[in-house]
Amino acid sequence: MEQLDAVEAALAEHAQIERDLSDPAVHADAGRARRLGRRYAELGRVVQAYRAWRTAADDAQAAAELADEDPAFADELPALRAAADEAAERLRRVLVPRDPDDARDVILEIKAGEGGEESALFAGDLLRMYTRYAERQGWAVQVLDSTASDLGGVKDVQVAIKARGATTPEDGVWAHLKYEGGVHRVQRVPVTESQGRIHTSAAGVMIFPEADDEGDVEIDQNDLRIDVYRSSGPGGQSVNTTDSAVRITHLPTGIVVSMQNEKSQLQNREQALRVLRARLLAARQEEAAAAASEARRSQVRTVDRSERIRTYNFPENRIADHRTGYKAYNLDQVLDGDLGPVVASAVEADEAAQLAAAGGHA
Repeated sequence: MEQLDAVEAALAEHAQIERDLSDPAVHADAGRARRLGRRYAELGRVVQAYRAWRTAADDAQAAAELADEDPAFADELPALRAAADEAAERLRRVLVPRDPDDARDVILEIKAGEGGEESALFAGDLLRMYTRYAERQGWAVQVLDSTASDLGGVKDVQVAIKARGATTPEDGVWAHLKYEGGVHRVQRVPVTESQGRIHTSAAGVMIFPEADDEGDVEIDQNDLRIDVYRSSGPGGQSVNTTDSAVRITHLPTGIVVSMQNEKSQLQNREQALRVLRARLLAARQEEAAAAASEARRSQVRTVDRSERIRTYNFPENRIADHRTGYKAYNLDQVLDGDLGPVVASAVEADEAAQLAAAGGHA
């Protein structure tokens, strides 16, 4: 079949990584071991698909050779050839390069936008939706920092979402949530609206693959400006008597991360550095993708975080994704964590675009 060179290269790399992972010295470097483990899992899909295709193709060939002598084999031949074709298509799909970050955990940020308190309440709804979805997937959710609004919403929140234990790339947190970045628009009657009129407001979602360890992103301490201050709650009132809140500015890029959730200045500093590494990793990868014309670029996940990607219409109980055309009338269930079909529509659209691009370059 076509692409056998790519298959042979993948099989050789898989075998080499298997040997590397059996070396105790490799595991002395936790970061390297994790990177090798991710790549090994990704290549494992190719190995499995290749073996399945090889078996199906051999069965079809053997049946074809015996068909002239035994009609029973001739009867089986169409089904065996169909199975071989299906296995070949599966192999072709897994050979399309995946996003190398698919197995990573993520840092998710939600910020209230235009709409005041209503936007903050909607941001809180989105936080609940992602938390419930993560729970359904068996992932762990940790709130790193959150600023509440007066009516119980959130002005902004940062959470870490992590898979429990090792995971394959297609099951990774980033593989599912990388399409969520952008502007989420809500249409409903706000709790502050006395006339029953429908208002439109929005919240922004930013999503970053999390750096596995400090070695993923080297940060020069001389590039950081660290300010400490007293944390504040709704309305701006001070909620702490010590300067425990931390603001870190990365001078070369201008990226600013603030943390005030913890009472310890040291803990807030560590959490801020964790978010900063994720943002720097994302920025570095976007620059690399832009510089390499042949690099894999998602056709669905936009780099422009100002793009309106989805509308949540409460009066019609409707959710609509503007990139994939997905539409359903189960908004209440989606906000309760049933986000799977929405995510699947983005994954399928992205994979179809990648397959079309791969076919064009064949």
